[in-house]
Amino acid sequence: MKINFKEIFLLPNLISSFRLLLFIPFLFLFNNYNSIGNIRTYILVLIFVAFFSDLLDGFIARKTNSISELGKIIDPLADKILVALIVINLYLLNEIPAFYFWIVLTRDILIFIGGIVISQKIGKVLPSNLLGKLTVFSIGFFIIITLLRINQTELFYKLILITSCSLCVASFIGYIIRAIEMIKWNNNENIPKPRA
Repeated sequence: MKINFKEIFLLPNLISSFRLLLFIPFLFLFNNYNSIGNIRTYILVLIFVAFFSDLLDGFIARKTNSISELGKIIDPLADKILVALIVINLYLLNEIPAFYFWIVLTRDILIFIGGIVISQKIGKVLPSNLLGKLTVFSIGFFIIITLLRINQTELFYKLILITSCSLCVASFIGYIIRAIEMIKWNNNENIPKPRA
């Protein structure tokens, strides 16, 4: 698979790159978690900035027809790095359940490794789909209610937790199915091309 690195200058990719660089202020805030006042507010603001940039780069890419192979790498990579950074730190701070931490982290690591393998086999990046985006949204929403200190015994908290865990598992299974279909299609073009 050939990547044209000049595509980094496309506006959607610049926005995705900006989101990727947000790991620096996130890292700073978590490293000073107990020494900065209103730290949760600052982290929440950064999360909303990241979320808005995620919506914006996708919208611009579709409207300007500037979807690129490099963008298909940077966009989900930025999401995965930020989610991993936040989830790891919240786990170390005993803010989230251990099983949730392992489900999210394992899913992202396996999809990342799988993405590399699939790209080598079919010569292009397997883009994220609606289920994957819903999963990232559910993780983000769970992180937000955690930072807002919603009581963990409340039904609302438990429903969001269960929903997010379920979506993590479902999106991983869905990714495997899509990957297998794309490999089969790539090896035998007589098979109808699956939806990306």
